[in-house]
Amino acid sequence: MKALVLERVGELSLRDIDLPSDMGPDDVRIRLHTVGVCGSDVHYYTHGRIGDFIITAPMVLGHEASGTVIETGARVTHLRPGDRVCMEPGIPDPTSRAARLGIYNVDPSVTFWATPPVHGVLCPETVHPASFTYKLPDNVSFAEGAMVEPFAVGMQAAKRARIEPGDTAVVIGAGTIGIMVALAALAGGCARVLISDLSETKLAIASAFPGITGINIREGALLDRVLAETGGWGADVVFECSGAAAAMRDLFRIVRPGGAVVFVGLPPDPVAIDISGATARECRMETVFRYANVYDRALALIAAGKVDLKPLITETFAFPESIRAFERAAEARPGDVKLQIRIDMESEAL
Repeated sequence: MKALVLERVGELSLRDIDLPSDMGPDDVRIRLHTVGVCGSDVHYYTHGRIGDFIITAPMVLGHEASGTVIETGARVTHLRPGDRVCMEPGIPDPTSRAARLGIYNVDPSVTFWATPPVHGVLCPETVHPASFTYKLPDNVSFAEGAMVEPFAVGMQAAKRARIEPGDTAVVIGAGTIGIMVALAALAGGCARVLISDLSETKLAIASAFPGITGINIREGALLDRVLAETGGWGADVVFECSGAAAAMRDLFRIVRPGGAVVFVGLPPDPVAIDISGATARECRMETVFRYANVYDRALALIAAGKVDLKPLITETFAFPESIRAFERAAEARPGDVKLQIRIDMESEAL
């Protein structure tokens, strides 16, 4: 079938490629409708690797997806053809130790769409386990369904933070994931979120959501602003979403004594952190890698109207324009939050 294939660093093609199509009794076949362009997809396109995951052969991109069930396996009972769905892109080994512990996101044997050597889903159809396929409520569009995946990262971060009702959170980095984390923190009980960045455009997008206040660190130190906003006490939770080494310097002065720092961003190289500062405040440190056991909760919040992700969808491209969508994403325009590719042009958008 035709798919968007990353041939090698910097080279994409829209061409026919053989993809797995066999179905088991617990699988569903899905006609893809909308697929988001993720930062990891773009990083593979521009750099060919993320950490130890290296492109060594052509790979289909795309893992933020929604679509329509067109066939179900013999043992599938909760889905039927015609159901509109979104899909959790990681498939763990259910017998693994990590899966039994409920932390399947860190299962070494997990297969994750568009992570070498596993193909993604920027193609017309895919086969996926029914247990990782979620029916979209009638009031959730395909476009929103494809946003569940990045929002699930925010949900995982909020879950790891152990937010208490009324907490003040700081999010460092107002990119797509930073904004998702801010929204998840509010949904999880934070009274307010302060979000920092260098881009006034990104901050304006984030600050348009009630409860989020943007802080431009070109205009002053984040530490000073946080202390001013919290009466010198510090934030209950700090989410580091930039991955920038410079952002690590004041983390344990921004957080309050006994607070939590949650590392979400992935630095390209090892970075130094102030362990002495963390120890003096007895801070709790948490890390986030993808997500586990939150996908249905993320979808439920969207369906209930508690989280509105529609303003974050910047532009939608038709499938034949997929290469142009990635070229646009690689430009990293300040006003772009989420670009999406619509594969099924025949079905309704909702």
